[in-house]
Amino acid sequence: MKKTAVRNLRLCTKDCLCLYVCPTGATDTENSIIDTDKCTGCGDCAAACPSGAISMVVTHYPPQQQKNDDVKGILTSLAENRCRSERIARQLARKTDRPGEKKLLTAIALSSRLVAEDIMREAGFMLPQSRCTHELLEKILSDPPQGFPAEAARKLLEMIEIND
Repeated sequence: MKKTAVRNLRLCTKDCLCLYVCPTGATDTENSIIDTDKCTGCGDCAAACPSGAISMVVTHYPPQQQKNDDVKGILTSLAENRCRSERIARQLARKTDRPGEKKLLTAIALSSRLVAEDIMREAGFMLPQSRCTHELLEKILSDPPQGFPAEAARKLLEMIEIND
């Protein structure tokens, strides 16, 4: 599986050891972005980076594991219920003046969100190349909630092909 190097600029400490070990010069750039056209995927730069700012990522995502419509429907329903639970817990937490109750409701809201994210991931909605994700984003974009990053979602739909 072919990989390429990417740099997280927030982690980069500019120690620049990557410059000395990269056999193609892909890391030697003016804007600190690794030149993916030059990168051979050898991983030398990632291994040498003292701050862990360089990671190796696949250039082509594998196809999603298939799930039948019944399973996806059940998982979607479970995730929607977890989202409702989170919303209710957050509303109740905002309304209470009791610190202990507020902490408990905030914890319930967070755990509901984490469970919903796990369910969505299991259903295949967290993989950008999956048909499920594309269909979900298109559904949300038909009537986006306030604060939803609609432009980013549209760009994602344009950039990443479905790979089922």
